[in-house]
Amino acid sequence: MRRKTWVLLALILCVPMSAGAFAQEDGASELVAGNTAFALDLYAAVRQDADGNLLFSPYSISQALAMTYAGAGGETAAQMADALSFRLPQPALHEAFSALNADLVARGTAEDDPDESQTARALRSANALWGEQTYPFSPSYDAQIERYYGAGLQPSDFINAPEETRGHINDWVAEQTEDRIQNIVPEGAITPDTRLVLANAIWFYGGWRDTFTSGATTRDGEFFLLDGTTVAVPFMFQRVHLPYARGNGFQAIEFPYADSEFSFTVILPDEGRFAAFEEGLDTDKLSAAIGQLSYTDVLVYLPKFEFEFSAGLAQTLQSMGMADAFDPMRADFTGMVEGTPSEPLFIGEVLHKAFISVDENGTEAAAATVGLVVTGGPGPEEEPTEVRVDRPFIFAIRDTQTGTVLFMGRVTNPSA
Repeated sequence: MRRKTWVLLALILCVPMSAGAFAQEDGASELVAGNTAFALDLYAAVRQDADGNLLFSPYSISQALAMTYAGAGGETAAQMADALSFRLPQPALHEAFSALNADLVARGTAEDDPDESQTARALRSANALWGEQTYPFSPSYDAQIERYYGAGLQPSDFINAPEETRGHINDWVAEQTEDRIQNIVPEGAITPDTRLVLANAIWFYGGWRDTFTSGATTRDGEFFLLDGTTVAVPFMFQRVHLPYARGNGFQAIEFPYADSEFSFTVILPDEGRFAAFEEGLDTDKLSAAIGQLSYTDVLVYLPKFEFEFSAGLAQTLQSMGMADAFDPMRADFTGMVEGTPSEPLFIGEVLHKAFISVDENGTEAAAATVGLVVTGGPGPEEEPTEVRVDRPFIFAIRDTQTGTVLFMGRVTNPSA
């Protein structure tokens, strides 16, 4: 009987087991381009099985799975690279991840400094690995993950104390995400057959460069749902100079976060065209929309919202071409192992959980992924453009300097 063990990606990645400065420009652009392609591919796949609001962190998922990819070989590695759009060879991929992560965290984190008119902001991305203490993990694999992802293997007693270890993992994720992601590893997910848990947690907070005035927030605005009905939700309002574009069948608007290159990007399909626009959304369409943005005086109405989203990604990733990694007979993770183990490793499940809150002051977002490895500036004065985000829209939290998409999702009902 096949039993599963979870790895946490908070990203936490569980694999089941059977009986510095960002100076590498070429590597940077290749990594970001691949991560963006994966983000759009995953969005297209997840939305097929998700109703309503949707949220995930493609950056977190990519980073967690990259740690697993470091131990993959043969066709397993080839399928993972294709599904995840990893375009760099190993170890260049891991070097690029290390540099990108250091750059994003450094630029995304700052203390409040009134003397410099600097608003506090925070970006945290952390990794961790827990390995069964009796399993022969490769020292070279451990060293590689420690070097590039800052996550040395922590010996754990999955065999005799699985629930205790599950508590440690959940506590680590909660701590890294300011308690926004709780109990990502459910009861019973860690079993005596668990051999490895890989975890990545990401947490972001950014205050708006142009803060909404809470007194201007309406309490009775109508948001039009996909079925034609409406719900009453609070809308934030301001007249401001923001990057804006009117494209073929959509509007796009970007809300920069204070003192940083990070932004909250909204793509608002025209009325009645959400499904068609979402169906055709790819990297070219996203790049074209972002490329059309230019500073414009706008009257903007943005709904306040807060929600969580969770999903199991095993079937989704397999449908994207990453099949062997989940197959106990074909998975090749021999790069994680010293010698020839009697218990080969394969991924049992990848769990993802995310949170977002958007209000007058800014945005807070967090995500965790668990994978199981088991056995068995203003222009001239003019009339402002009115932008009412009063119908379903797609959004992304991204770094405008590198183009990295940290979070992506859609809002079909802000009150859900």
